[in-house]
Amino acid sequence: MTASGTFSITRLDPGTKILLENYAEFPEEGNVLDLGCGWGPISLAIAGHSQATTVWALDVNQRSLQLVAENSKTNGLSNIKAVTQDQIPDGIKFTGIWSNPPIRVGKVVLHELLETWLPRLEEGGRAMLVVQKQLGADSLLAWIQERFPDLTATRFSTDKGYRILEVVR
Repeated sequence: MTASGTFSITRLDPGTKILLENYAEFPEEGNVLDLGCGWGPISLAIAGHSQATTVWALDVNQRSLQLVAENSKTNGLSNIKAVTQDQIPDGIKFTGIWSNPPIRVGKVVLHELLETWLPRLEEGGRAMLVVQKQLGADSLLAWIQERFPDLTATRFSTDKGYRILEVVR
């Protein structure tokens, strides 16, 4: 279920589709963050792939969070938590962060989001971020590499004008 006022309401966003085609890379267990979850396609896919994950579907849009909750219930998935940032306990580390990040919020806000969540990757944890090349995927990768020297950031793949950036602790 989708609704107006949320991202990609008429079809699955092409970037999200490309990210989800890498389902073989989904975490098998642990806490997983879907950063900017929208109506929940990434959360639903990961939670459905492995019931041993707890997917934290994070968004600022309350309608998006309602949709994620409804979609998880409809699909019989009890391992999704639709949350705002303040509802994620401080001590939680993530085995994975999967996101089609909200690039259009601007660099300042995007960088703040990544500065908040990338450091919470656990040892061996991995973030997979899909970003359109023309919307700054390469410059974002360079920024992550410079800003987080304790993490390894690389271009995982390129497909149809999108880059999947991989960040590993």
